Amino acid sequence: MRRRLFTRLAAVSVLLTAAACGSSGGGGASDAGASSGGVTTVEVGLIPIVDVAPLYLGQKKGFFEKQGLKLRFTTAQGGAAIVPGVASGQFQFGFSNVTSLMIAQTNGVPVRAVANGIASTGVAGKDFGALMVEKGSPVKSSRELEGKKVAINTLKNINETAVRASVRKAGGDPDKVNFVELAFDQMPAALGKGQVDAAMVVEPATATVKSQGGVQIASPLVDVAPDLTVAMYFTSTAYAQQNPELVKKFQAATAESLAYADAHPDEARQIVTTYTKIPAAVLKKVTLPKWPAEANRSSIEALMKLGEEDGLFKSTPDLDKLLP
Repeated sequence: MRRRLFTRLAAVSVLLTAAACGSSGGGGASDAGASSGGVTTVEVGLIPIVDVAPLYLGQKKGFFEKQGLKLRFTTAQGGAAIVPGVASGQFQFGFSNVTSLMIAQTNGVPVRAVANGIASTGVAGKDFGALMVEKGSPVKSSRELEGKKVAINTLKNINETAVRASVRKAGGDPDKVNFVELAFDQMPAALGKGQVDAAMVVEPATATVKSQGGVQIASPLVDVAPDLTVAMYFTSTAYAQQNPELVKKFQAATAESLAYADAHPDEARQIVTTYTKIPAAVLKKVTLPKWPAEANRSSIEALMKLGEEDGLFKSTPDLDKLLP
């Protein structure tokens, strides 16, 4: 499901090449999408995962139509495709984790967050993300990961930062951890075969590892900051400047959708079955993220400081320009 939610910005060079070749517009008014009968259609780049359920649910409930919008979803494997797609005008809006957006900004990619996406549950041991080991593993805490092989979906991004925070919190040295890159859906098997000593999994891989008898040793996203804002919806800076009213409508409809999904988890789970192949039986065991309408800036600041410690940014991210 969650194929590289927390993706690297290695595709920045792809964006620059696309821009140099004149890829569709730059988010100008002509890119606002087709208008018909007072309804404007906008392209939204998403990853087909649980996290984006509120947008599908909001579209079904008519929250976007009420704002004069119709969303046309285009799915991608991860933010490495979505970020340059938004910046080049292929999509009007997209979904990405906050660290990727900060990396993009410091690499000169013109993006701006416009609406909240997902947050950690804030409860250790009951979050959608978990640092897990195989049943019977001698590793009992993140401190014991020194010299061990730990799977994360993308090197030098939010999950590595989160695991490093957990190791520090437990009194260990994160520089002594051997991080290896592995797709989330491959982590349960890798743990079971002993190919890695631990894995930073997110749903539905979290539920899968638990079903195999796996043991959780930390909640890294919770360790970063209470109620961590993990991902957000964003647009290009040019599109935001040239279509301020449309962006406001998207923000309003998204906020209503987030609140509805947060208050109606059963409906959120059901809508996921319409755009993913996740079995309903598995979804019942999945820990849903939180969908607050507003981003938690202090948690993003904490994530930024950790990212700076880990050398992820070319310069200090400008959160005033990046966040709504």
